[in-house]
Amino acid sequence: MITLPTDAMQVPSDGGFRVADYATLPAELPGGKKSLEKALRKRVRQISQLQRKLYADNRYAVLLVFQAMDAAGKDGTIRAVMSGVNPAGCQVHSFKAPSTEELDHDFLWRSSKRLPERGRIGIFNRSYYEELLVVKVRPEFLARQQLPEQSLLSTGGIADTSKDDAIWTSRYESVRTHEAHLAANGVVVIKFWLNVSQEEQKKRFLSRLTTPDRYWKFSKNDLSERGRWNDYMAAYQSVMNETSRQHAPWYAIPADNKPYMRLCVAQIVAEKLASLPLAYPEKSEDELLLFESHIEQLANE
Repeated sequence: MITLPTDAMQVPSDGGFRVADYATLPAELPGGKKSLEKALRKRVRQISQLQRKLYADNRYAVLLVFQAMDAAGKDGTIRAVMSGVNPAGCQVHSFKAPSTEELDHDFLWRSSKRLPERGRIGIFNRSYYEELLVVKVRPEFLARQQLPEQSLLSTGGIADTSKDDAIWTSRYESVRTHEAHLAANGVVVIKFWLNVSQEEQKKRFLSRLTTPDRYWKFSKNDLSERGRWNDYMAAYQSVMNETSRQHAPWYAIPADNKPYMRLCVAQIVAEKLASLPLAYPEKSEDELLLFESHIEQLANE
């Protein structure tokens, strides 16, 4: 089985992460597309087997968080990596613009409601991190949140601020505390940043604009957000440094090659599941002694 250097993709927890130091393409590919897809199928089978054990054990939950720029491949990666998992043991939620009800609560409320139950894998396609990415790049969105800290916000956005405002410092702390609480209660948090290059995003946007059955994937807002690329990279760099911890690590996954990206994610998920002390529930001796009578009863029906 192909094993990729995913350890090097884990964002350090010492605050030394720099976006520019992480490639959007691997230095070399271990075989061609078919080899990567074959390896992915093996990892998918491994995840499927481990997910059944996770479900039976019923002590841990796994939360997979996906963040990326548009067209990085979040949907396709989730579909490819989780294709072998029993739907009963997997919960997927996509977070878009918050509703009026959601805006009337704290920024972690809407995602907290969607956390996976014990024994299940939860997937967040975008997440509470939007509040530290999109909202930080587009601070005008805070006006709808009716926050008492509103006066602490600078009006210029990332490009015009020399240091974090108090509201972002507070939100980083809230997220760190939230994830530490989840980890202490058996939720394994793994966060993926699909690191696509600006050039590759351009190619994928052009594909969407010239392929009729992909038109629906494109929005005019995609180009306006692309115009804020540098601000988003600054926001991602801050997020990684402030919130990547051993109990809730970020992984910066090269995303320009989709088969490689998907295999990286699958390997990390499979290895994390395999590292958990999972076990199928055991029957007591008294229960096992009754099995023969149960077998006999069924045989005589």
